[in-house]
Amino acid sequence: MKNKFLVLGLNYGGHDTSAALMLDGELIAACEQERYTLDKHSRLFPTDAVEDALSLAGAELDDVDELAFSFDPIHHIREAYLNTAIKDVSRIEFLINDIGRIEENFYIENTIRRNIGYEGPIRFYNHHKCHLASAYYPSGFDESLLVSYDGIGEFETGLMAVGRSGEIGSFISGNSYPDSLGLIYSAITHYLGWRHHCDEGIIMGLATYGNPDHHIPDGVGTYRNVFDEIIQETGDLTYEINREWISYHQVRDKWVSDKFLTTFGPKRNSDDPVAQHHMDIASALQSRLETVVINQLRCAKRRFEVDHLCLSGGVGLNCSLNGKIEQAKIFESIFVPPASGDAGAAIGSCYLATKAQVESLQPRKVVDFYLGSSFSANQILDAFASRDLEPEKPDNLYKTVSDRLAIGKIVGWFQGRAEFGPRALGNRSILTRPYPAEMKDYLNIRVKFREEFRPFAPAVLYSHLENYFQIRQESPHMLIACGATDVAKEKIPATVHTDNSCRVQSVRPENNSRFFSLLTAFYEKTQCPVLLNTSFNVKGQPIVNTPLQAIDCYLSTNIDCLIIGDYFIEKH
Repeated sequence: MKNKFLVLGLNYGGHDTSAALMLDGELIAACEQERYTLDKHSRLFPTDAVEDALSLAGAELDDVDELAFSFDPIHHIREAYLNTAIKDVSRIEFLINDIGRIEENFYIENTIRRNIGYEGPIRFYNHHKCHLASAYYPSGFDESLLVSYDGIGEFETGLMAVGRSGEIGSFISGNSYPDSLGLIYSAITHYLGWRHHCDEGIIMGLATYGNPDHHIPDGVGTYRNVFDEIIQETGDLTYEINREWISYHQVRDKWVSDKFLTTFGPKRNSDDPVAQHHMDIASALQSRLETVVINQLRCAKRRFEVDHLCLSGGVGLNCSLNGKIEQAKIFESIFVPPASGDAGAAIGSCYLATKAQVESLQPRKVVDFYLGSSFSANQILDAFASRDLEPEKPDNLYKTVSDRLAIGKIVGWFQGRAEFGPRALGNRSILTRPYPAEMKDYLNIRVKFREEFRPFAPAVLYSHLENYFQIRQESPHMLIACGATDVAKEKIPATVHTDNSCRVQSVRPENNSRFFSLLTAFYEKTQCPVLLNTSFNVKGQPIVNTPLQAIDCYLSTNIDCLIIGDYFIEKH
């Protein structure tokens, strides 16, 4: 493959390992390792993701001009271990116990070369700057506030900057470990009985069932009062996690302190019932997160006088927070990339590497984040044959599928290239009609095998967005929660959460022509421009990536119909 400047970006060293390819500033492939190993939020080296990305691009490893790594391991060792141990002798034991991780980071270049056989130049980029770049350059905003919040990068847990005319500058020093909005959210996720760095989205959904102003049983004050103490604002753009309430900075995998356990009671086990107490904790956490972030954004807006916001980092996946930001009208518009978490840092490293070579690189709106695996018709048919299935090829696929959707069938919809990021955006989706309200419970219990309180997202034809949803801008990546209009509450109740919010996906033909055509056919059939859209997977599994994975999910659940490419099959 001939190229001008081909960059391979990697995210590795934590969760959500991934690979991305960029040619002269244009994204051509991005793949997550979890889709190949079926290990959700995989920490494995992204060997499979690299191989698939190169294959999708028609490139060889020798064609790569630079490997860009979304993390600076030496900076991490120096700041997270050595400097902290010098300042605090109690950290020496932590350093000694983590010597294996330190060694792994020190020899990361050898690890890269050993795993994929790459012999060219490798450059390491600051993790949070990768997050900022992953949001700024595909946003299309010439001028924007750039914000990243996550668990931890090298040592920083967040970063702010201003993007102007293709340059990322005016860096504002963010918070540092252990002061982390991402890690406190993970700590509470673990305390409430779910998996940290994996199930934070569950806590976001649970929060709407709670009330932060309830009083803590046998305690002093409200849940809100305590979380105001746990996450303290120390300045216009700074906050502090009160060390009395956490333990993750002292003992690995011990997330909250004895004081926290004394105040709130013992950790919930994963199979324990979810009580109102747990909902109130989740609600107080979410409320405090929203307050702190929005206060910081208001201050930054006053200081830098920019009209747009690019938000990234793992916290950027919190669509309830994003919705509150949008509703606050601080900015004219906001952009959150579909893979705003660590997987997307691979894309950011590509942009930073390209910017170093192509100084003229400017933000350009990217509408196509379908950057993952794709399959030929022969591969699809071979997958069906391997399970002794004979699919049909309807003359009018969209009418055939919309007819099933209109009568309440559950449809597995597998098309084109896989979405990059944790949201199913119409290429690896489970779809059904968004009514009646009971459809939500049926899907959670009989198809997804997950908690009953988990909400589902509406996908809507863009031209009908304002009629159903209280939002000022398009939302193509399902990352902005918004209020439901009275029309939505009446017509699409299965996608309206208990607080009357919706995690909406707006669909234009230029974003996804096939999904748009299906929505249009459903609208013509039912006069409803909305479909319920959830990821094509079951609880605990990554989104399906291959036709065979899709077929096996269809066979093992109560999905009624399966469409892969142009091929259709249904249960009778």
